[in-house]
Amino acid sequence: MPFLIVAVVLVGLLCLLDLVLTLGVLRRLRAHTAELERLAGTSTLMPYDPRVLVGRTLPQDVAGPRLVGFFDVGCDTCHERAPQFAAEAKGQSALAVISGAVEETADLVEVVGGVASVVTGEDALRIVQALDIHAFPTFLRTDQDGRVVAADTELTDLAAMAPAK
Repeated sequence: MPFLIVAVVLVGLLCLLDLVLTLGVLRRLRAHTAELERLAGTSTLMPYDPRVLVGRTLPQDVAGPRLVGFFDVGCDTCHERAPQFAAEAKGQSALAVISGAVEETADLVEVVGGVASVVTGEDALRIVQALDIHAFPTFLRTDQDGRVVAADTELTDLAAMAPAK
């Protein structure tokens, strides 16, 4: 009988310890959630609208009228849209900016490299940061000065703005 009393007391103490630890974890989660909401400025994340890019300018070394596609090696949709971009880029000035590890960009470079100028590595990261690109793929049309005149995550929406061939 004394063993049973000791066992019940130990189980009770373990349950109490578990309760204290659970309350501590919940407290930390609330603190982290509050910090994330403060950083985001809202409790819900807003969808990315690429139209905020209109009016921004490409860096001088890549400026000019062209179709620009932003791709990432880890993005499945980018791999799906690359052939569509290559088809649209034929016969016009085009630029493909491919971010990610340089050794992993070969597949995308192979698809778009024949019809568009390709930028990878540090140069690609520089252009992505300069324009503040948040979604991949993102497609742009630029004017003579390299200023973005249209931007979307769907290439078909920019097809209507294609320059005369």
